[in-house]
Amino acid sequence: MEVSLADFYRVGKERLSLTLLSSFGSLDKVIREPAVNRPGLALTGFLQPFASDRIQLVGMAEKAYMQSLPPETQVERFAAMVDAGAFCFIFANNAAPEPSSLAMAEERGVVIMNSPLPTRELAAQAIFVLERLAAPRLSMYGTMIEVSGVGVMIEGDPGMGKSETALGLIKRGNALISDDLTCIRKDVGNNCLFASASDATAGYMEIRGVGIVNVCRIFGAWAIRDEKRLELVITFRRLSEIRDTVDRLGQRRAFKEILGVKIPNIIIPVSAGRDMVNLVEVAVQTHKLASAGYDPVKELSEHLRIRAERTPNG
Repeated sequence: MEVSLADFYRVGKERLSLTLLSSFGSLDKVIREPAVNRPGLALTGFLQPFASDRIQLVGMAEKAYMQSLPPETQVERFAAMVDAGAFCFIFANNAAPEPSSLAMAEERGVVIMNSPLPTRELAAQAIFVLERLAAPRLSMYGTMIEVSGVGVMIEGDPGMGKSETALGLIKRGNALISDDLTCIRKDVGNNCLFASASDATAGYMEIRGVGIVNVCRIFGAWAIRDEKRLELVITFRRLSEIRDTVDRLGQRRAFKEILGVKIPNIIIPVSAGRDMVNLVEVAVQTHKLASAGYDPVKELSEHLRIRAERTPNG
């Protein structure tokens, strides 16, 4: 996913306490490599190699070194890094370049920011923001709920009762992440997925016959989660459509692949009179047991085998 300096500043402004010092009009530049670089050697004039595609992070050590140089040399070193492709510098500890270097950056369209955070914390937080921005993502139709600590997305055709089921789960103490449209992002490093609501619909549900529901206002702040790891997909299907293919014993574990990650998938038939809230809760508990290695079918088979062996013939 392409990330611009504008994206980085928008998302990181509060988390990193960023202040723009120059080039307000150059934020459309693309961050070609979503990482940060400490330009220690580059400040000495040694530019082979130099990670110019990254945001340059100037910490206390780099700042102290630059202050030991004459002002004209500082400008030369900054200009050399810009010539090599550097496009953005962030100064830690609320430091800033000398006025002559700042003026050069303004003329060359280079973005300069600073932050009150210490160098190590600023580096860690900047990398966190960049990784989140660059993560693969997509939007899916489905309702995301935290059920007994498990992130569950309920999917199915319109009119299957996904939102009504989610509402029943919330009333039982579970929490809403998103309704109808769920935003999925991939944590590449850990090969897992996280789900959230879109900014426009976060905290709201649409219930047929009732209308728009503000979950936080009705149930309290505890009933809302901003983001949750996606661990299980439950698919609602009409019983009439899958009657002959239903896995009655639950022996076959199915998976749904999303952004290259395989997520356990349980298909629950929907028909008149079925308590979908209870069924989802039991499906989640069954998933938790299966993840821990428990197999009820195997246990029951062993129980029946032992019982048969103890029963006298005839």
